[in-house]
Amino acid sequence: MSVIVVGAGIAGVSCARTLAAAGVPVRVLDRGRRPGGRLGLRRLTVDGGERVVDTGGSYFTVSDDGFGAVAEDWRARGLARPWTDTFAVIDDDGEQTKQGPTRWAAPSGLRSLVDDLAAGLDVSSSVTVTAVEHGDDGWTVRTETRTDDGRSTGDAGPADVVVLAMPDPQARRLLADGPEREAFGLEFEPVLALTAAWPERSWPDRDGVFVNGDDVLAWVADDGLRRGDRAPVLVAHSTPDFARPRLEDPAAAAGPMAERLVDRLGLAGPPASTHVQRWSFARPATPRDEPYLLTPSGLAACGDGWAAKPSVEAAFVSGRRLAEAALARG
Repeated sequence: MSVIVVGAGIAGVSCARTLAAAGVPVRVLDRGRRPGGRLGLRRLTVDGGERVVDTGGSYFTVSDDGFGAVAEDWRARGLARPWTDTFAVIDDDGEQTKQGPTRWAAPSGLRSLVDDLAAGLDVSSSVTVTAVEHGDDGWTVRTETRTDDGRSTGDAGPADVVVLAMPDPQARRLLADGPEREAFGLEFEPVLALTAAWPERSWPDRDGVFVNGDDVLAWVADDGLRRGDRAPVLVAHSTPDFARPRLEDPAAAAGPMAERLVDRLGLAGPPASTHVQRWSFARPATPRDEPYLLTPSGLAACGDGWAAKPSVEAAFVSGRRLAEAALARG
């Protein structure tokens, strides 16, 4: 069996790692410059030094034993740490605290954890997949690769299995009309992520804040507490309805999001700097009962869209379980 995984987020890398550990030839193709997918980060200068800010996934939780073992290994090596089990909730009735499962964070950003999982795998970055086609010899992946001189086209494959580790709307673009394309019908919601920095901290410590009933903001993370260095940096995620009409010009959302952030958290003044990251397919609009897709022809899919409750852990588990199913089928 030979496998091509399209997408180097945590689901695709988890799948590839499980297959490679079993001796299966597997290649990972990703359009980004490095693995990570929606576990995005931004580099920011604070107090004269550079630090990373998580602009995509905010944290991860642990309930699966296999993922828990991976998390404990990350903790032992200083790559991840338990962050908090308490967040604030702000709504029209005021503010309260709410406890839940322990949320984990990563000192170098959540993307660094995907980098760690991808170590030793055959990962090709800056590769844009334009089509995935099935023929007599198996699956072929049409690609464009960014180079210093421009772009070059090529093919990867044939492969017995092609894994689409990405949101459904992106997967649909790669497939010709037919029953297999129709399997990718789940819609995803957009989010805009505002990174806001101040000269110094001037607000009470809240690890994270759920903003209920607001038409602009849905969630705010204190990146200084999440990272553990107390940097004066907050990351605010918008509601999907606020994001949809602003995807073509996300920078224009910085002002309204910063103004609402100051108002809802009662901050002393506006941030000194802002940046808005667009996530067109941030999260599934509805859950799925199926943990992965594996068709008789060898088209497969995994990710947080294949989960009853989408999360970083669910994406990891989806990739692992898909790999296990492919190995069992042979």
